[in-house]
Amino acid sequence: MWYFAWLLGLPLAAAFAVLNAMWYELMDDEAKKLAASAPATDRRRPSR
Repeated sequence: MWYFAWLLGLPLAAAFAVLNAMWYELMDDEAKKLAASAPATDRRRPSR
């Protein structure tokens, strides 16, 4: 009966991985939009 755990667990883990990747892509796109809409600053110096 161990195969039921694999049968249910592997697709669930794969779905979680795909959703996690989609979430990070969405957050990256939002960060890029915010950075593009922010006023231009001197980007040579890191902010402290």
